[in-house]
Order: sequence, then C-alpha cells, then structure tokens
Amino acid sequence: MKKLIALLVSVVIITLTFVACGDGNVSENNNGQIDEKEKVELRLWGAQDDKDMLTKLIADFKKAHPEKEWKITLSFVGEDDAATEVLKDVSAAADVFSFSSDQIATLKKAGALYRVTNNKIKTRNSEASVMAATIEDEIYAYPSSADTFFLYYDKAVFSDEEVKSLETILAKDTGDKITNFAMKIDDGWYSSSFFFTAGCTLFGKDGRDKTQCDFNSDKGVVAANYMIDLANNKKFANLDDAKIKAGFKARTLGSAVSGTWNAEDIRKSLGDNFGVTKLPTIKLNGESKNMVSMANFKLYGVNAQTKHPEEAHQLADFLTDRDAQETRFKVRSYAPTHTDLAGDKDILEENDVVAALTAQSMHSILQTSIDQVSNFWTPAEAFGTGLIDGTVTKENVKQKLDTFVNAVLASIKEDKE
Repeated sequence: MKKLIALLVSVVIITLTFVACGDGNVSENNNGQIDEKEKVELRLWGAQDDKDMLTKLIADFKKAHPEKEWKITLSFVGEDDAATEVLKDVSAAADVFSFSSDQIATLKKAGALYRVTNNKIKTRNSEASVMAATIEDEIYAYPSSADTFFLYYDKAVFSDEEVKSLETILAKDTGDKITNFAMKIDDGWYSSSFFFTAGCTLFGKDGRDKTQCDFNSDKGVVAANYMIDLANNKKFANLDDAKIKAGFKARTLGSAVSGTWNAEDIRKSLGDNFGVTKLPTIKLNGESKNMVSMANFKLYGVNAQTKHPEEAHQLADFLTDRDAQETRFKVRSYAPTHTDLAGDKDILEENDVVAALTAQSMHSILQTSIDQVSNFWTPAEAFGTGLIDGTVTKENVKQKLDTFVNAVLASIKEDKE
C-alpha cells in the first residue's frame, strides 16, 4: 500500500512538472504554487510590404512580455486605407492598426481611437510627429516614421547634376525606349507639389482653415499650366508604384517620384546605378524653385473598442519605440521620428534613401489632418485624370480649377446654408 501511494505521488509530481515546463501556459509563483498565464488575443493591421518586419517585431514583443500568453494575429491593411476599413465597423477592426496621419481627425471624430496617456510619446519623438498625433492637445496615436516623396533615378541614364532640374531631365535625349520622368499626377498627394511650389496653400498657411484653398488663384493657374505641359510631354509618364518599379527593372525608366516603400525593389533593379535624391527644381514664371512635397507621418492607433486596452497600448508602444524604429530604418528605409535616431545625422546619412527624404523634408509641407482633407482626394484625382486624358486644357484650366476647389470646400458651403 505504501508503495502504491508513493507511486501515485511520483506520478502527480511528474505530471505537474510537465505541465509547468511543457506548454508555457503556467508559471510558479513565490509560494511554489502553479499559476496559469493570462491569455491575450490581439489583432494587428499593417502594410503588406511590412509583413516580414512586423512578424519579427511581434515575436520580439512576445519575448519582452513573457508574463502573458499572447495570440497576435497580423492582417494586412495599408496605411492609406486604414480609416476606410476601420470605419466600416470599429468593433470589427484590429486592436492596433497603422495609418497615415491625415486620417487621425476622421478616426477621432468617429470614436475609433483610444487616447494615449503615455507621456514618453512627447519626449521621445520629434515635435512635428507629436503634433501629427495630437488633436485638441490630446495624443491619440504613436508616431512611427516620417514620410514624404523624392526622386529615384538610373545613374546609367542621368548624372547627379542632371537630376537637379526637371527641365534638364525632360530635355535629355534618352532614346525611344526610355521614359525620362514618371510621377502619378492623378493622385493629390503628389500633384499638390506643383501648387505648393507655386505658393498655393491647402486650408490656409497652417493647414487648419477649412474655408481656404487657393489652387484656383493666379498662382494655381501657373502650376496647372506647368502640369498640362508635363502631361503632354512624350518623355513623361503617369505611373503608379507597380509600374514605376517595373520600369526601373526593365530599364525603360530614367527617373521617377516615389517614397521609401519602393526603395528595396528599385535598388535591387538598378544595382550600382541606383540613384536617389530630393525632388528637382521646376521653372515657374521663369524662376526655378525646388519642388515642395506633402509630408506626413505613419502612426499606430489603438482601437477605442478593444477588449484589451492595456495590452493593445503595450503593443503599439513597443512597435514604435526606439528599437522598433531603428529596425524600420535599417530594414525598410523608413525615416525615424524618435529623437535619438532622427537627430543623429551620422546614422541617417548611412542610408542614402533616408538622406534623400531628409533633404526633401526641408522643402515639404505637413499634410493637414483636419476633417476637410477627406474632400480633397477625389477632386484632385479627377483634375489629374483630366490632365492625362486632355480634357483639362490651358483654355479651360481656370474653370476646371474652380470646379476642383469648389468640390474641396463643398461641405463647408453646405454647412453655411
């Protein structure tokens, strides 16, 4: 009988030992008792191109927080589409999601963002990125990286000197098989650069006046006429990201405007002939001016309806801290907002893509985040389409710009009626 009892005790001890060590769901407390770990399920949305990087960061997060059993499901929704997808059903959206800073007001107004109370956000990130994450003096997102667009070029086609001027780029004889310059001018993020370069403003000088857009002013007409000439130039092509990458790969494209997200693919295609720099100058009314880009930030938000707010904030904080931003910088050439990295010129200049972005940021305007910006994109696309198909001409350009601006400000006029 004693032997049987001893055997049973041994079996129990062995079983508990396997439970404690085998499945990772339990831990031993200070009293020697076995505690089961809390299980937490979170959903994360990020860009498809960031899949490998985010997968690694998720694994690192789990290692950094072994006190809980984590199930983090990664799905792919691009930053540009985040607000659209979240607002379809906030309760069904991810607990943590990345989005472009211009969407923050729309997301906040819809009650989709959890307020951030972590004071480290202000001290560890650049002032501009914190401003982009702030609404009415309250922070609603975690800054991740800075973003704007610049120029990629094939050094076998253009010299470093030639790409300083768009007129020089377009004037060069590159043969029949090479398009000199590409840019998506039926996308308001890019096409706005011509208006900004001419001195126009979108929603006033600070980007917060919902009643102001002067793209149909005399300055706007100058910018639009330049775009008409560009669209009619045989050495220009209106290309999206996929076609830009394909053009460089086939060596049928000399230069193109894009951002950091295409850096890896373009570098692989061009090899030693990979070139990258700030946007070129353009000549408006006889004066050469550096093209002015629209800049924004990539942010991480926590869903206001998450069932695990504390853990969701932990994840968002981890994905945007110094180490994570350094990973983004090294792996994806994303420009950091963390002051330890963004303020270190030696680190930034090691990466030619980020160096180009940094140089262009000196000629950029922060993308507005006010609600009214949602009215900008569709009219901008329509105007750009008119440039490409030839329905916008120098004879009707003022009328077309009036239509453009009236559409941008339409809801304001409706509110006043």
